[in-house]
Amino acid sequence: MRDQLAPLAPIEPYLVDGVWITPEGAELIDIIDPATEELLTRVPQADEAHVEEAVATARRAHEDRRWSGMSPHDRSRILGKVADLIEERLEELAVLETRDNGKPIERSRADTATAARVFRYYAGAPSRLTGTVVPIDGGQHHVYTTPEPVGVAALILPWNFPIMTASFKLAPALAAGCTVIVKPAEQTPITMLRLAAICEEAGVPAGVVQVLTGDGRVGAALTAHRGVDKISFTGSTEIGRKVMTAAAGDFKRLTLELGGKSANIIFEDADLDAAVLTAMRASFGHSGQMCTAGSRLLVQRSILAETTERLAAAVRRVSLGDGLAGGVTVGPLVSEEQRQQVLGYIATGQAEGATVVVGGNVPDRAGYYVEPTLFSGVTNEMTIAREEIFGPVVGIIPFDDEDDAVAIANDQSYGLAAGVWTNDLARAHRMGQRLRAGTVWVNTYNVFDPALSFGGVGESGLGRDLGEEALRSYTEMKSVVIAL
Repeated sequence: MRDQLAPLAPIEPYLVDGVWITPEGAELIDIIDPATEELLTRVPQADEAHVEEAVATARRAHEDRRWSGMSPHDRSRILGKVADLIEERLEELAVLETRDNGKPIERSRADTATAARVFRYYAGAPSRLTGTVVPIDGGQHHVYTTPEPVGVAALILPWNFPIMTASFKLAPALAAGCTVIVKPAEQTPITMLRLAAICEEAGVPAGVVQVLTGDGRVGAALTAHRGVDKISFTGSTEIGRKVMTAAAGDFKRLTLELGGKSANIIFEDADLDAAVLTAMRASFGHSGQMCTAGSRLLVQRSILAETTERLAAAVRRVSLGDGLAGGVTVGPLVSEEQRQQVLGYIATGQAEGATVVVGGNVPDRAGYYVEPTLFSGVTNEMTIAREEIFGPVVGIIPFDDEDDAVAIANDQSYGLAAGVWTNDLARAHRMGQRLRAGTVWVNTYNVFDPALSFGGVGESGLGRDLGEEALRSYTEMKSVVIAL
């Protein structure tokens, strides 16, 4: 496939007030193909003036109601058209996602299809955003509530799931009637730029969707700007704290989907074939660059030896290579910086006494690769069990019984997700109740749906993407009381 790829434009402009802009003399950011380390294109670093212009444009578009003032049916039609166009261009978008990000092409196709489904789900939302009539007395007042768009929303995206996370935020924000400014990650901006063009083509008015490329300076300017009413951020917990602090000054509404260190728990009565197979996907899918990665693999001590042997054999079979080649499980990491961070964690794990069973090295090839790595002898106090590695690294932690598993799993500042493997139905329900996580998967992992809200507790963030909770987070509820 790679020898058939057309080159991208030397510079990809960003979008402000319906105009695609490459400011004269702008600082340019190199966009690198992580599988080859070759230059894909460059994007301009948005400056303070264009941040101001984008916010002012979004504010005007909100106040003149050029989007929220449309009939719900017209907005639904346009959002449905966005979904149609994503599906029509699925292969083109998926290839761009893999070139930009490095993930296997099958994963990029699935992510792009998910983006279309999310837009289709929220296309029905404008007509279901309703309030209620509230009886407060004996008929002396007519009282009702009505949801209104929160205003200007800044959507700050991560580099690991660019098009999918963009849809998680952009679709409900538009369905609620907001105007938006999107800041994609500086490493992976291309598919968000294409998605903005699709929104234009589908009929979203100019100024309603804007995209500013650049590094953290752009995100910092948006989070501190008093013309922004709502921030939705997906990224690290460290940056999430800074976003929350900046937003506190004028009480911006916040959705923060942050880090995770998820426990994937295998009980002695589990179907080990299914558990081991899915553990590979939960640990190494997208090279482990997932906030939900099941990187703490808790195994009941009675089956520890057998499960470790099975896991080691499975890790040795995990395929590594260029995501565009097809049939690859682990592609490159997104950047050399990310690779060095992952290698640092592997070295720390060994220094603290854990044992590398499989992997741990860098293959001799171009690209930002790290071998799929399995640790044994991990305790929950070790750095590799406490901190989010964001790479193809998983550690086995033994436990004795159900109470021990819960204690280990919940002994974390994060609370994004967890997995449970058991054939005991009662235990499945008990674990679902006892685990401190925003999502608990039982005998499966990483199952998402546009109708199912997603987010975490503790240092994994606040608020929710997807579902009706996300839709409502882009609105403010107004109460109207009329004396009769």
